[in-house]
Amino acid sequence: MDQRVRDESSSGLAQGVSRNPLPAICDVSVTNVCNAACDFCGFARDKKLAGPRHHLDPDDFERALPILRRRRIRYMTLQGGEPLVHPQIVSLVASATKAGVRCGLISNGWFLPEYIDRLAEAGLDRLLVSIDSADMAAHEHNRGLAGLGRRIETGVKRARSLGIPTCASVTVSRLVNYPKLPSVLERLGFDAVAFSYPRREAFGSSSLVYDESSTLIDLSREELLDALGQIRELKKHFRVMDPGFSLEEVERFVRDEAQHVPCIGGHKYFYIDWNLDIWRCEAWPKPMGSVFDLDLLPDDREPCNACMMGCYRHASALMHGPIGVVDAGQAFARGHVQDAIGHLFRRSVAESFVALAREELPRMMFEKRHRKQRAIHSVTL
Repeated sequence: MDQRVRDESSSGLAQGVSRNPLPAICDVSVTNVCNAACDFCGFARDKKLAGPRHHLDPDDFERALPILRRRRIRYMTLQGGEPLVHPQIVSLVASATKAGVRCGLISNGWFLPEYIDRLAEAGLDRLLVSIDSADMAAHEHNRGLAGLGRRIETGVKRARSLGIPTCASVTVSRLVNYPKLPSVLERLGFDAVAFSYPRREAFGSSSLVYDESSTLIDLSREELLDALGQIRELKKHFRVMDPGFSLEEVERFVRDEAQHVPCIGGHKYFYIDWNLDIWRCEAWPKPMGSVFDLDLLPDDREPCNACMMGCYRHASALMHGPIGVVDAGQAFARGHVQDAIGHLFRRSVAESFVALAREELPRMMFEKRHRKQRAIHSVTL
């Protein structure tokens, strides 16, 4: 066990620390090992960008969960590498669920047929599967896994039958044919699709997801803007999880225009690696510290718009309005009326609430129906 691990019952909030009470999110890389060979990924089995092989320790993870709960983390996504190569992946999901954290997982799908029933029993809340192309032959070639399409279809459809919402995770690249995606995703059994935008920073955390040498993601400004426009059009034909407000923010980023919403990384969104170091985000150059010091670590609310990582962009856009309202309430309570007014009366706060009403509330109702279906299924077993 890491010597930094301490008895969580003896730790407490730093004196005088005031936390925003809204729920928070974290992504957890449980391993840097992967069975696939994706051209644009630093974790590919034929590359050494991620360094020595690592697996998250399940006992240390279980000890960390009460600390994460105290920091208001209520949503978690387990990722990799390929998380299903972690030998205790089912116990990791079960530990998070038992701790009251809704746990999702993103996978390449190869091992889903073997794992999905056990993951569902452990409490898996949502499933994301990487899809690189509407052409399954091109997707399998990029992944280096012949027959992957059939395994994805088997695993995803089984997940849906168990009441687990399923989402395709598509990286914007030269492999993507956007108009052809809906029919393929429907055939594979997906409920929705979310897009991630390739980052090419020469720095970052221990999780260097994208390989800078890949020509598949070396997109020009015009290519990126065209892709964002096609994603916007795709929303008319298939459930796309990327909020329109967030797409506008990414477009502004690509054009080098001023952003409307600061990233919530280090405040309401965190990244945790297999060493249980906690980072503001995956692109950040140094960790905030060990997860076991999280009670004592201040929120990092320094405005940042240095990258276009999709998950952070989307969450920031949707949470910006509620965070502004809570900040305003806390300012009023301290007697800082002008600060409170400043938090509330911003166009971006209104835009965030519009995005919540249009896109997040329907998603929440959709997932609620899935959970009801899952509860019915579990009773009938």
